This record gives sequence, structure tokens and C-alpha cells, in this order.
Amino acid sequence: MIGAISNLSAEVRQYLLVTGNYWAFTLTDGALRMLVVLHFHQLGYSPLEIALLFLFYEFFGVVTNLVGGWLGARIGLNKTMNIGLSLQVIALLMLTVPASMLTVPWVMAAQALSGIAKDLNKMSAKSSVKQLAKAKVDGQVEGHLYKLVALLTGSKNTLKGVGFFLGGTLLTLAGFAGAVWIMIGGLSLVLLMSLIKLKEDLGKAKNKPKFSEVFSTSPAVNKLSAARLFLFGARDIWFVVALPVYLSSVFGWDHWAVGGFLASWVIAYGFVQAAAPWITGRRSGKHPDGISALRWALALTAIPALITVGLEWSPQLILLGGLVLFGVLFAINSSLHSYLIVSYAKEDGASMDVGFYYMANAAGRLIGTLLSGWMFQAYGLEACLWVSALFLLITSGLSLALPRHRT
Repeated sequence: MIGAISNLSAEVRQYLLVTGNYWAFTLTDGALRMLVVLHFHQLGYSPLEIALLFLFYEFFGVVTNLVGGWLGARIGLNKTMNIGLSLQVIALLMLTVPASMLTVPWVMAAQALSGIAKDLNKMSAKSSVKQLAKAKVDGQVEGHLYKLVALLTGSKNTLKGVGFFLGGTLLTLAGFAGAVWIMIGGLSLVLLMSLIKLKEDLGKAKNKPKFSEVFSTSPAVNKLSAARLFLFGARDIWFVVALPVYLSSVFGWDHWAVGGFLASWVIAYGFVQAAAPWITGRRSGKHPDGISALRWALALTAIPALITVGLEWSPQLILLGGLVLFGVLFAINSSLHSYLIVSYAKEDGASMDVGFYYMANAAGRLIGTLLSGWMFQAYGLEACLWVSALFLLITSGLSLALPRHRT
């Protein structure tokens, strides 16, 4: 095994290391979220109160992506990735304090650090692919890039679902503190390997960018970023708070059933993301463009609207079946967007454009999370679904302006 890896090109070895870092981080990120949800549920917190624990996690994702892309271009993606891994270890260490100190503000602060760590790690991994994809496969740089991005994105979401299961299992077997210490040990080993093996100049821009350049000047990047904001807002407005509470309160599911179902959905979602290049026509040699993003966004727009109409007929069948369809189409849309931003990003200092784009992604998640709790509490699941459909319609409109392949 070691011999086979040593025979690979330097770019491929670096890609495997970046992917391994990303996978390890994602496992702890998913497990930590489930640990916090289950632990605070046991303490008697409501689902809405638990969701608010992650408010800083999403808010600092917006800030981190804006600053992180600029930082990666100046000091190198190896450093930003290692900073992200280090901050996650610190966030986990904050949760090893005695139970009496695990107050809501303390956990929110730990989640803020974890949010910064997550987006530094994600931005570093996605941006580095732009550089590593230069190892051409049959001369098809764009096809190779799409495949690498889809694999990285899909595997991340699959492992995040596995992390949900891991968090619940560790909590059962080792308790809250024991589970956190196990994750600290594993992630510390990954950090040590990354510090030793990751290239020092990965992703560093030739010309040091100014901080004033963090806002993208590329029309394609700006339009795609706006589309991404509404795409992820459309998902989280009903998925983050409204859906789990609805499954629990209306369908009478226990918390393990809700957690297991959502974890399975995320895992399946990740598999579809990884397969997106084949689903969207890569086998025929075609690569996605703006018209591809428009078509898949329009297909997704219909799903929340149809679920809302069908809830009066057969709530459980329509909601669960619609959720499966939504997951498949959303995964393809997400994978297309992830490829397009890496493709649109400038060669020198790609992390600037990627960071700006994922800032919009984090902003969409933040808006969706806040609206999910408020709208569900005030107006119910149907209102969340209608606003989701509206957000997706806006995404489709923005996709109209994305660049298309030249004939």
C-alpha cells in the first residue's frame, strides 16, 4: 500500500493528503454536531434552542470565508488547512470542561471556533483542487477538475452523515467527555501528518493580494455566489429546524429515528454528489455550464412546491418521498455549483474567489437556519416550503446570467 502511494505523482499524493485531512475533519464535525444535539436534548433544551447553539457556527462561517480566501492566497493553503485543524482541536478541548461549565454561551463559543475551523478547512481543500487538477488526465483538464471536485464534495457529505452515527455511537459507548477526547486524539494525529507532509507553497498567490480584493470582481463568480446563497437558504429553511421538529411532533418519531433518518439522507446525498459528473453528461464528454445550472435549478424548484400541495393528501408518504427527490436534485445542483466556482476561479490565488463564494454559501445557511426556526414556529412547515420554492426560483433566475459554453 505504501509502495503504491509512493509511486503516484506528487500532485496526486497531495490531493490524497488534502482529501484525507478533509475527511477526518468532516467526521469530527458531524460527530460533534450530533454530540451537542443529543447532549443538550438530554438536558431538556427544545429543538429551537438547540438550533440556536449553532448560530455562531454559521455566522462565523460567513466571516471566515471572506477573510480565509485572502489569507490562503497570502500565506498558502497548507497553513490555512492546518490552522483549521488546530482550531477544531481547540474547540473540542473547550468541551472537555466539567459539565457544570458547559453553559450555552460556552458551547456557542466552542461552536464559533468550530465554524471558523470548518470553513478554513473546506476553503483550503476546494481551492487546492484548482492547483492539483493541473495533473492532466488524457489532456482533459476540465473533466478531471469536475471529477475531483465532485469526489471531494460528495465524500464530505457522506462522511458528515457517518459522523452523525459516529457521534451517537461514541456518546453511548464513552459518554460525552470520553467521545470528545477520542476525537481530539484522532484529529491531533491527522494534524501532525498534515504539518509534516503538506506542501508549503500550495495555493500561495504569486502577487500578494490586498485585503480590499476579497470581494470578487468577476461577474461570473458574483452571480454564481448569489445563486449559491439562495440555493442553500432554500434547503436549510426547512431542513435544519422545521423538518426534524415536524418528524418528531407530527409523525411521533423518537429522536433516534429522526437522527438516523437525517444521517442516512446526508450519506445518500453525498453519494449522489460524487456521482454528479456521470449523471450530468460527463460520459459524453460534456462539462456543465450556466445552462446546466439553470436546468437543474428549475427541476429542483418544483419539489418543495409539490410537497406543500401534497401534504394535505398523504403527509408521511409525500414528505418522505419528496425529501428523497429533493436530496437527489439538490445534490446535483450543489455539485454543479462546486465545480463551476473552481472552474471560474482565477488561476493565481484561486482561494480568493472560492472563499468569496463560500462566504455566500455560509450566508445562505445562516439565513436559512434563522428563517427555519422563526417561520416554522410562526407559520408551520408549509410556509417554510413555499419560501424554499421562492428561493429556488431566484436561484434559477440568477443562473440565467451564468456563462455558457461557446460554440
